[in-house]
Amino acid sequence: MNLELVTLTGVKHDAPAYSVTLPTVDGEISVFPGHEPLVTLARAGVISVRASKHTSDADTEFFAISGGVIEVAPTHVRVLVDEADHGEEIVEAHTRAALERAVAMRDEAETQVEREKAHRLVTQQQVRLKVADLHRRKRRR
Repeated sequence: MNLELVTLTGVKHDAPAYSVTLPTVDGEISVFPGHEPLVTLARAGVISVRASKHTSDADTEFFAISGGVIEVAPTHVRVLVDEADHGEEIVEAHTRAALERAVAMRDEAETQVEREKAHRLVTQQQVRLKVADLHRRKRRR
């Protein structure tokens, strides 16, 4: 099957995949070739991609995504999101600083709208840090 990860700026990833683990609003799901058709909402989280049946943990690719829409068909998975970052693109120091700013925004928010926006930013930066950590661990193996 093929995984297509599309952001507002264009196609982020378009390649064959043996399995894809996706963060949905109902929990994580893993998709393999021949999966039943499905359309669901994605939540902010980590996408894990194994290119082949024999892909090791060290060769698994990770992407941090914001929420969006997931379309699954027997031959492809298409994920449409605002933002997606590959593990090797994330700079941990910058992400930690962005997380600290988002937490400060959340703590200083005066309206519900400000709190919700800050909460989304906190979640987004936490996911990016998780992907950076997964990528760092992968490199050590």
